[in-house]
Amino acid sequence: MKNNHPNISYTVKNNLCCGCGICEGVCPSAAISMEVRKGNFQPAVNAERCKNAAGCHRCYDACPGLGFKPAAESENAFEAGLKEDVLAGRYLKTFVGYSCDEDLRYHAASGGLLTQFLIWLLENGKIDGAVVTRFDKDSALKVRTIIATTRDDLLSAKSSKYSPVTMAGVIQSIKTAPGNRYVIVGLPCHIQGFRKAEKADSVLKKKIIGHFSLYCSSGRSFYFTEYLMKERGIDLDKVDYLAYRDRGNQGGIVVKGENIDYYQPYREYNHPLKSIFVPRRCLLCVDHYGEMADLSFGDINIPPYNEDKVGINSLIVRSSVWLDLLEKAMEANAIELNEVDINDINRSQPSAKMKKGRNVGFIRLLKGMGKRVPEYGIVKAHVSLKYIVQFALNRIQQFIGSHKCLWPAVRFIKR
Repeated sequence: MKNNHPNISYTVKNNLCCGCGICEGVCPSAAISMEVRKGNFQPAVNAERCKNAAGCHRCYDACPGLGFKPAAESENAFEAGLKEDVLAGRYLKTFVGYSCDEDLRYHAASGGLLTQFLIWLLENGKIDGAVVTRFDKDSALKVRTIIATTRDDLLSAKSSKYSPVTMAGVIQSIKTAPGNRYVIVGLPCHIQGFRKAEKADSVLKKKIIGHFSLYCSSGRSFYFTEYLMKERGIDLDKVDYLAYRDRGNQGGIVVKGENIDYYQPYREYNHPLKSIFVPRRCLLCVDHYGEMADLSFGDINIPPYNEDKVGINSLIVRSSVWLDLLEKAMEANAIELNEVDINDINRSQPSAKMKKGRNVGFIRLLKGMGKRVPEYGIVKAHVSLKYIVQFALNRIQQFIGSHKCLWPAVRFIKR
C-alpha cells in the first residue's frame, strides 16, 4: 500500500523544524541523525535505511514542528474539571514559589523551584530520573541532555539554557533504563513531541510519568552564545562554567574559566539582541507555557514579585497527582508555594499574548502566501499591516544572525 505520509525531510524542507531530536528517537531503523546547520539542530535522513516507502512514518507523526492541537489533545492528557485560560490552556492551580535552599534559590533561574522539586522527588523515591539539559564544557556546543539520576546531576542542570536543546538519543535511553518513573523537562515543543511519540510507543508511555515544561518566549541558536563570547573577547574553548541566569532574581550571564570571571545582567546582554539569533520556526509557535505539560515553570516579573532579589518562580499545575506531590514537598520544607491568580502570571508573560496573537497572524500570513505552516487548531486570526512589517523585520534580523559575515551589522541593530 502506498504511504501518503512523508518522512521528517518534509519538516526540514518547509522550514518547520524545531530541532527537538524526537524524530531520531522514534525512528525504528536508525535512519535519522541530528546535525548542526547555521547554529541550529536539524535532522538528516539516511535514504538507504529509511523505511518510509514501506509505510513507516513515525518521525512525521511525532514531529512537533508540524503543529499540535492542545485544546483537543489536553482533553485526553489531563483529568476532567480543569479551569481554562485562553493563554495558558487548561490548568488546576497556579502558584508562586521557590526553593528553600537559599544557595540554590540564588544561583538557579528565578527561584530554583523546578530543580529543588526534582531533587525532592528523586531523593524520596518518587522518580527514577529526569531528562534535563546541563552546561558541558567538554561538549563542542557546551550543552548536553542527560537522564539525571543523582542530586549532583540535577544541580548541574540548574538555570536557563539559551541554546538549542535536542532530545536525540533520549527516547532509547529511557526505554532501556532501569525503572519506569521518568520525568521529561523541556520546552513546549519538546513536550509536544514526547506526547506525540508516546501515542505510538506503549513502552515509552509506560516509562514517562511526568512532563515538566519551561515557559518559552523563543529559542536561541548556538550563534547566540558564540556572538556573546566574541563580542566580549572571551575564548569559548577556555570557558569552564557558563550560566545565562545566575546570581539572584532574573540574574545575569556568568562566565568563568582560566583568567575569565565575567558577569552582566540578563536584560543588558539579552534584550538588545532582539530576534537576531532566534530560529525562524519560533515565530510560528503559539505555545508559551507548555500547555501539554503536567507542570509548567517560569518567571513572574511584575510587582511585588520582581522586587524579590533572591529568586521567585511561577508555576502552572494541570494534574492533581503532581499537585499532591508538590504539597508533600512543601510540607517537607523543600519548597515554598503560595497560590496566585492566573491573570497575574499572564501579565508577567507578555510573550504568551504575543504568541496567541502576533504569531497566529504570522501563520496566517505565510499560509496565504502558499507556504506550509504548523497546524494548531486556532481559527481566529487576522493579518494586519503591523504583522507584515514585524514578520519582515524579524526575518531580516534572523538572516543577519545566521550569517557570521553580517555580524558587524548587529551593533547597529542593537542601537
